[in-house]
Amino acid sequence: MAQSELKEAFVSNLNGTSLGEVALGSLLSPVCIINRGFILILYCQAKGTIPLPCPLVSHLFTDFSVLILPLVLSCTVLSSILHQVVISLTLVSACLLCYIYRTSSNFSGQHAQKTVSTFLQSHIQDSQVPFVTLFRVFVNVKTAVSILAVDFAVFPRRYAKTETYGTGVMDFGVGAFIFANALVCPEARRRSISGTKMSNITKQILSVWPLLALGTARLVSIKMTGYHEHVTEYGVHWNFFFTLAIVRVVASLLLAVLPNKQLWFFALLISGLYQFTLETTELKAFINHNHDRERDFLHANKEGIFSVVGYVAIYVAGVQIGLYVMQPRSQVREWLKMLFNLFLGSFFLYTALCTCQYLVEPVSRRSANLPFFLWSVAQSLFFMSCLGLADVVLLFSKRISGCHLVPSSWNLCKNESDSDKVTDKKRKEMERLCLVQAVSRNQLLFFLLANVMTGLTNSVVDTLSCSSSFSVCVLLMYMFINCFVIFFLHICQITVKFW
Repeated sequence: MAQSELKEAFVSNLNGTSLGEVALGSLLSPVCIINRGFILILYCQAKGTIPLPCPLVSHLFTDFSVLILPLVLSCTVLSSILHQVVISLTLVSACLLCYIYRTSSNFSGQHAQKTVSTFLQSHIQDSQVPFVTLFRVFVNVKTAVSILAVDFAVFPRRYAKTETYGTGVMDFGVGAFIFANALVCPEARRRSISGTKMSNITKQILSVWPLLALGTARLVSIKMTGYHEHVTEYGVHWNFFFTLAIVRVVASLLLAVLPNKQLWFFALLISGLYQFTLETTELKAFINHNHDRERDFLHANKEGIFSVVGYVAIYVAGVQIGLYVMQPRSQVREWLKMLFNLFLGSFFLYTALCTCQYLVEPVSRRSANLPFFLWSVAQSLFFMSCLGLADVVLLFSKRISGCHLVPSSWNLCKNESDSDKVTDKKRKEMERLCLVQAVSRNQLLFFLLANVMTGLTNSVVDTLSCSSSFSVCVLLMYMFINCFVIFFLHICQITVKFW
């Protein structure tokens, strides 16, 4: 059997993992964000200022070590003890928070209840929502790790994409990527539309040409090099770039006519009608069985074409969440209420998912059915609300410590003592040294670079025969190169756009 066939077989016929393990993995990134913030706060308390010495090098290595390294290890050599990793890091965070509170000169003598009450009434700068940025960045980073790690034996097979039914970590990554794009689309951010609706739709259609170009380039390169591909993932000629482009176009057409306040209903309606079609026609059997792929374009790419319906539903739901999250709020208490509502929405969707899996069918990323829609949105809400809660914890720590320069997190509204230009300059400098902001600045380029580096790595490394330690080293080097390139562009204030 050829090497490409071996690699294709290695990622085929898999059944995924449990809903609980995917949810557990979502807790790791928020804890890492908290610990990164605590490290900076403790240094600020000890030295009286930040950034760290040799800032360009130290901040890149700190962010990589605290934010990226745990993600790589948790899906490789530490995957069997993931719960212990999350618990241990959470305990570290709790201990550091207690230490910061005890050593705070401003709040050490104040009753804890009064401190918390005052904090809840504090006003924050809401010109941006940091945990939305964190959600989008970590979805991108986890995707980058997984697309190469899946080719190594050290990556658990239960995390890889499932063949027909199941909930693999990489299956969630696909739905979360669509959801993340919807959160910050113009419709979700309530951007004013210049011109007619038709001209705006035309503009949105034209804006997806880079995705179509990237999809075509990927297709041509794979066919020319004989690179291994999992045909039942999207089809013979289809890939995720094409899905992103088509979903954006179709969603733009729908959002131009659908009322904003009822997008939840229409998202459920789209997915529900699609599931009804799967159950009452031969469509489900047509998608799930590998027959007549040489017959025509539809048969060759049925997974990619029909799953667009499910992804459009996820996108519409993401726009609704974006509209809700981006609403102006003032007090910390109001943001906590919003996060509680996200948790509540996730709980109800998980309940609906369990019911749907019992009465209808399991989750299927291959067809993007109703259970897949429910799971993708429920897990996205859970992940995003966890990141939001981590942001609140960091904001509380910044308040009691007096260190307000932790990047990629909320800031309290300025007062007279915090309005000087020096503080603003330092805050901008910290954002410039932040790996999260670097990835956020060039997200599509980061995703594209990860795909290119994945192909290059597979061409020079026999991933199937690598030892666990060597596999981890390759993955860390691969991620560091990706992060270094993006960080360098961010330092130089270069934003790469293809349109």
